[in-house]
Amino acid sequence: MDLSTNICGLKLENPLMPASGPLVGDFEKIMAIASFGVGAVVTKTISSISAEVPRPCIYGDNNKIMNAELWSEYPPEKWIDEILPKLRLESKVPIIASVGYSKEDMEFLIPKLNEYVDAFEISTHYVGKDLDVIAQIVKTIRYNTSKPFFMKISPHIPDVVGFAKMAKENGASGIVAINSLGPSMIIDIEKRKVLIGNESGEVWTSGPSIKPIALAIVNKIKEAVPDFTIIGVGGVSSAQDVIEFLLAGADAVQMLSSAMIKGKDLYEKIISNLPKTLEYYGFNSVQDVINSKLIKEKVSYEPKYPKIQFKRCIGCKICERVCPYFAIEVNKKAKVDVKKCFGCGLCEVRCPVNAISGMF
Repeated sequence: MDLSTNICGLKLENPLMPASGPLVGDFEKIMAIASFGVGAVVTKTISSISAEVPRPCIYGDNNKIMNAELWSEYPPEKWIDEILPKLRLESKVPIIASVGYSKEDMEFLIPKLNEYVDAFEISTHYVGKDLDVIAQIVKTIRYNTSKPFFMKISPHIPDVVGFAKMAKENGASGIVAINSLGPSMIIDIEKRKVLIGNESGEVWTSGPSIKPIALAIVNKIKEAVPDFTIIGVGGVSSAQDVIEFLLAGADAVQMLSSAMIKGKDLYEKIISNLPKTLEYYGFNSVQDVINSKLIKEKVSYEPKYPKIQFKRCIGCKICERVCPYFAIEVNKKAKVDVKKCFGCGLCEVRCPVNAISGMF
């Protein structure tokens, strides 16, 4: 099974790489992640000054990571003089430097980092929403490097298609979509306080909970700018998720939060599972997924009513309890009142034994 993909001339043996963040914060961490067989490595975001990070700074549950970290806690000199030269010698996969944030930061950093990396990822998290300002950043980067660079879009950008078109027009090679969501907050009820955060009690949220948003933004950009490279990120936690992002329009994917939730060896597990998962869904390669058209059926406004497979129904009453239209009653077996049923589909996806069908 051919797992390889290509992003702007960079050949990746497989489409999975780490996203920028704490797991790729220095040479040892990056090499540890590389040892899991990822297709490329990405650094923690390097800026012109080191970040001061509040502690504790990371909260996680099964569905999300909430993070008060900023960019790299190391000054740029440590990356330029120590980490990246060593990484250039040791890495067997493409190196992508995450860099932030302003035009002035780019003028200072890009020329100094250029010789050590194969491509750049540019974070726009703290430069506002003005596309004219971001366009100047894009132009500055292109002036200072001939290498590929990908503008990372934050979900607070109101016009993601406009952002992508602006980036392409001014010399960017592609888009990374999306950055973490926020600001967000986590409260400890017993202590009556914000659990972690900056001075305003705010954090950024990432992980599986943001995947639906990430998929929609990836697909929206791909449909509007089809010849633009997209690296999908935001909620990847399985081989199936990788395939979903590729179907949505990504050429490669990144993962970080799920590896912090489930363990760093998740990279290796996903790459190992990818061939059989592709085969299960009828794909012959990663490129086969990328080349596949995502089907969007014509929208119907007429209801389809659920069909109950009585042999499967176990009478658990989940469908009855969750039905928003009070259209299902369960007396040993589920029964649908089509006069009340709106055809919303919730009962089908919530049935634990797949006893309801006909909606999707």
